[in-house]
Amino acid sequence: TWQIGTENLTALLVQTAEGAVLLDGGMPQMAGHLLDNMKARGVAPQDVRLILLSHAHADHAGPVAELKRRSGAHVVANAESAVLLARGGSDDLHFGDGITYPPANADRIVMDGEVVEVGGIEFTAHFMPGHTPGSTAWTWTDTREGKPVRIAYADSLSAPGYQLKGNPRYPRLVEDYTRSFATVRALPCDVLLTPHPGA
Repeated sequence: TWQIGTENLTALLVQTAEGAVLLDGGMPQMAGHLLDNMKARGVAPQDVRLILLSHAHADHAGPVAELKRRSGAHVVANAESAVLLARGGSDDLHFGDGITYPPANADRIVMDGEVVEVGGIEFTAHFMPGHTPGSTAWTWTDTREGKPVRIAYADSLSAPGYQLKGNPRYPRLVEDYTRSFATVRALPCDVLLTPHPGA
């Protein structure tokens, strides 16, 4: 598992025997940066089998449309994230049309606890709504020096400028955050990674 994003925006590349998986992509202009970093790891665009999302804001899903077009990878998201992704981030519950990006369609919709497998590595989706209704953590087991390492990529639990109580567009926001804190605490994890590593 490799961090191929930037200092403050995570994009994770997981290489398997049957192709690579990308988790998040950063801002819309980062497609070339990510492809260059993949190439440095010996991964060609067409080697990317899946793109998994933590959530569908522009700073994580921004280059997904271009990466999907250039790689042929299938995009995997839950239903809430798939809707926001297809709108290119517009009409966001908290930011309106303030953080848009080129829209993309999800190829596979996952449910909470569903497993997606590539090359013998199983990625499990853990829904953790709050930052967005579609926020998702992903867990998988990689190896380091021949030993298994349980990795958790937990989505953001931040609420920057959010109206937490009495939010007419997200009335269950506080309850969702409360459940999501419990979800993160229970993740099987030796290494915890987050979408904003510098934050």
